[in-house]
Amino acid sequence: MKINGQSWRTIWLDDNGHSVSIIDQTLLPHVFRIVRLDSADDAARAIRSMQVRGAPLIGVTAAFGVALALRTDSSDAALEAVLALLHATRPTAVNLHWTLDRAAGVLRPLAASRRAEIALDLALRLAEEDVAINRAIGEHGADIIRAIATRHPGRTVNIATHCNAGWLGTVDYGTALAPIYRAHDEGIAVHVYVDETRPRLQGAALTAFELGQHGVPHTVIPDGASGHVIRTRGVDLAITGCDRVARNGDTANKIGTYMLALAAADNHVPFYVALPSRTVDLSLAAGHAIEIEERDEREVLSVSGRDGDGAITSLSIAAPGANAFNPAFDVTPARLVRAFITERGILAPADFGLLADDAA
Repeated sequence: MKINGQSWRTIWLDDNGHSVSIIDQTLLPHVFRIVRLDSADDAARAIRSMQVRGAPLIGVTAAFGVALALRTDSSDAALEAVLALLHATRPTAVNLHWTLDRAAGVLRPLAASRRAEIALDLALRLAEEDVAINRAIGEHGADIIRAIATRHPGRTVNIATHCNAGWLGTVDYGTALAPIYRAHDEGIAVHVYVDETRPRLQGAALTAFELGQHGVPHTVIPDGASGHVIRTRGVDLAITGCDRVARNGDTANKIGTYMLALAAADNHVPFYVALPSRTVDLSLAAGHAIEIEERDEREVLSVSGRDGDGAITSLSIAAPGANAFNPAFDVTPARLVRAFITERGILAPADFGLLADDAA
């Protein structure tokens, strides 16, 4: 995708052939800064601090983190240490753990002398796979938007979304936003209502930034306004990404997604989840088994932004001494999800068995 007319990915191998660069998403949309990762500790810090975020991008960053570690020490002990380090960074996003399990399966049987090269090849391959997967998600999801536009010629298709599931949450293209970009590029009139997504404001800061850079009409709304907007503004569908889906279709995504799904259901608006098929965790029967990450309460009690002098600053917004509860995700029951938009096509939970067949 593009920023100020220049094409970017969210993560890439540097010209030196071993370090990795990322876009620091904690500073967007106010500051565009590239950060270099030279070690597995750098990669783990980037994941924990949300310099990189979004389940697909977290997974690819972890793969590069393994490669960075093995470049200096490829022993059995070093491999196990880096896998443990990265597994512990964020618990909810399944792509992280899927990637590390895949890396372990590939690297453990190898001689130590071969591990660094193979680990880097694997990270690069996973990055390219992610791009191809998200491009396909966009193609399948655009079919849904195109069908709505065909039924209502001359009318804008209104779409609600939550958090950021665009190219900034992946290597490129995105998940939930990929169908919107594809439809927009085809000339279909679309408009996106963007939940601000408290407490880290990924919608207001990141989704709005992406959509603006791509020229997609959009409006940022308070999270609490999503039900009112769906009821009164002619929203045709809602699309979000996700971080983990259980075998029955229960879906973990950024906190507030469940409320958006409830509002959509109450107003008979279809709610879709866009995801790579590897985000389905077939080992979990239902959503109650998904571990929900809880983050620092300071994210709720303060807000970061740009002041009148242009400086990036953090401001306290709560009463002195107030406590906060900060779950990073919630679980939307499968009954509220119309369908899942994947690189394989539009799936229902009953289709997830095909994914197990493919993995066998």
